Amino acid sequence: QVQLVESGGGSVQIGGSLTLSCAASGATSSSSFMGWFRQVPGKEREGVAAIYSDNGNTYVAASVKGRFTISRDNANNTIFLLMNSLKPDDTAMYYCAADGSAPFIALSYNYWGQGTQVTVAS
Repeated sequence: QVQLVESGGGSVQIGGSLTLSCAASGATSSSSFMGWFRQVPGKEREGVAAIYSDNGNTYVAASVKGRFTISRDNANNTIFLLMNSLKPDDTAMYYCAADGSAPFIALSYNYWGQGTQVTVAS
């Protein structure tokens, strides 16, 4: 069983930055993705960024490319999402996910964190 704990959310002004962290306990599968998704009420969960376990390859959604960066600390089984140049449209609950078979398909992930709220003030 894998448990994921996110942290780092909060309120920020337009153009500001935040870094989200996701600490995983328990063994995640090899050859799988860990990723970040976000969701606003009434909309589907959207894949934001993902990282592949075997080689560290990263995948970033077009909507945030150039502004968001995903990275990992293997020693501490933690992934990060650095978010720069934040916009009001980035306001959402952000979720960490693990053991995914496809980077941006939520249903492919087996484990989810509880979420952390990011609010970008307009």
